[in-house]
Amino acid sequence: MDRRPGLSVRLKLTLSYAGFLLLAGALLIVAVAVFLLQQGWWQTNEAGAIRVTPGTLFVRNFAPTAAAVLVFLLVFGLLGGWVLAGRMLAPLDRITHATREAAAGSLAYRIRLPGRKDEFRELADAFDTMLAQLEAHVAEQQRFAANASHELRTPLAISKTLIDVARADPHHDTGELVDRLHTVNTRAIALTEALLLLSRANQRSFGREPVDLSLVAEEAAETLHPFAERHGVSLETRGDIAFASGSPALLLQLTTNLVHNAIVHNVPHRGTVLVHTGVRPRSVVLTVENTGEQLSPQLVATLTEPFQRGTERVHTDQAGVGLGLAIVRTIAEAHDGTLTLAPRAAGGLLVTVELPAAPDSGGQRHGGPPPQPATPSSSRL
Repeated sequence: MDRRPGLSVRLKLTLSYAGFLLLAGALLIVAVAVFLLQQGWWQTNEAGAIRVTPGTLFVRNFAPTAAAVLVFLLVFGLLGGWVLAGRMLAPLDRITHATREAAAGSLAYRIRLPGRKDEFRELADAFDTMLAQLEAHVAEQQRFAANASHELRTPLAISKTLIDVARADPHHDTGELVDRLHTVNTRAIALTEALLLLSRANQRSFGREPVDLSLVAEEAAETLHPFAERHGVSLETRGDIAFASGSPALLLQLTTNLVHNAIVHNVPHRGTVLVHTGVRPRSVVLTVENTGEQLSPQLVATLTEPFQRGTERVHTDQAGVGLGLAIVRTIAEAHDGTLTLAPRAAGGLLVTVELPAAPDSGGQRHGGPPPQPATPSSSRL
């Protein structure tokens, strides 16, 4: 919430306590002044006459009055301070109530503390933001769990159906049954491995070391070269040496997923895929660009969600498990990077992964000779 600047809680409490102390002192001084102006000064002289002095007057008359005034000020200060502190700290009660509601599972509750901006209201706004993010995260996890259960149930249900058919018909062709079961089982294994990889990346349970994205891109392109040739897709890699800090295995998986996705979502027998690496002042960039069907920005915005699949593919037998770009996004975020998807005007998709540059990488290619500056590497597969 956008709030106007206001007094801080510390300043408010300081002014309040100072005001009570000033008021108590003023009351005490006024009481002493009024009393001394109204009373005389007396004492006993040598002849036995009574003469006024401040000492005896204070002891006999003023001390009880002063004590009564101090008791009154003490009671007044305690009651006033209790009421004032209660009003000042009332926002904490609302924040505590929201915390208990969240602990009980009610993530939809919001504090929405009114008033001008101060420490309590900043805390309340931050807590509301945290609850909103947590609610969205829990909802996303619930959707993910539901989708994962559905995706895993499908191959299991197909396997059960195939087995039931084979049991009902012992003379059925077992070769065809084995082939279909192998296909279904392979898909289930791929989905399980993708889920495990996604969980590992989310937990950030990996070591970090300098990784040259240009070498990773070349390795991914070489691995997928036969797959691209079978579908008539031209695959090209080029760019500069770009060192990021992270897990070589996860960054290779990220790049492989992007290249595989670019081949699958392409124009059959005449498509192209371009993989490019670059260096920025404080980061390195990996881009994967492919031809394909026209994509709307609304569709592109949903592609990184788990189990979201594009509508156009080279072959329907390469449907995947629907976690390719979700894994890419998770790996990029686990490396403190960003993933950006944009539709190309001519059709297809442009994917950009930006990662922090590796510190003190020294420009070495995994123990190889130092690179020549401003000399990009290019290869076509």
